[in-house]
Amino acid sequence: MSVDYEKQGNVGIITINRPDARNAVNTAVAQGIEAAVDEMESDDEVWVGVLTGARTEKGYIFCAGADLKQMSTDPGGMTTAKGGFGGLTQRERAKPLIAAVDGPALAGGTELVLACDLVVASRTAVFGIPEVKRNLVAAAGGLFRLPRKLPRNVAMELALTGRLDFPAERAYHFGWVNRLCEEGEALSTALELAGEITAAAPLAVRESRAIILAATDEPDEVGWKLSGDGIAKMFGTEDFGEGLTAFIEKRDPVWKGR
Repeated sequence: MSVDYEKQGNVGIITINRPDARNAVNTAVAQGIEAAVDEMESDDEVWVGVLTGARTEKGYIFCAGADLKQMSTDPGGMTTAKGGFGGLTQRERAKPLIAAVDGPALAGGTELVLACDLVVASRTAVFGIPEVKRNLVAAAGGLFRLPRKLPRNVAMELALTGRLDFPAERAYHFGWVNRLCEEGEALSTALELAGEITAAAPLAVRESRAIILAATDEPDEVGWKLSGDGIAKMFGTEDFGEGLTAFIEKRDPVWKGR
């Protein structure tokens, strides 16, 4: 299997598993990630997802980007109709996804990270969009998502030079990486973050994520409208009553996701 999927409690873990090819994206990986996200989205017991890469014999790597062997013959095979490149970069979904990055995440690997909602990275992780070095363009979201995460001139330098050594610590400094950890601990740290998220009400988490994505770059009136609609949706759920009852009874809430 080029992509593994497993559940741990309310968390779905998606692992790119092509260590012999530095976890590069080919048709099997793209289709595997799409299938895993489908499973995650359809499973009422899964509230948060984590995307990571399998360890290779030479060390940790998240994803080396597109499989260049396939790129020369069948570049379209690395995309899916629903998810775009890697089955993820254009994917519409409701549940939050955390990138757990150990080692390099390069080219399309960086773009997979940019498609996630939160990022945990080890101190050995590096990012880069080197497509210009191959007379290519970072067409899977890197050229517009990266300037949303980093200062525009920093993103511009990465895009125009194609440098491959943008470190996780600098990404953390600019707020793109949420949590830094030691090598080999990205997945466990991401699961800790996922655990904090799953302690919150899943419907409210999904609605809050959707509002942030839709309203951040819009005028305030859009934010007010979406926020008002969002809280109104919560009033009609079972978990709304559970949240209040648990507070009054001084206990942890037991969420049902409905």
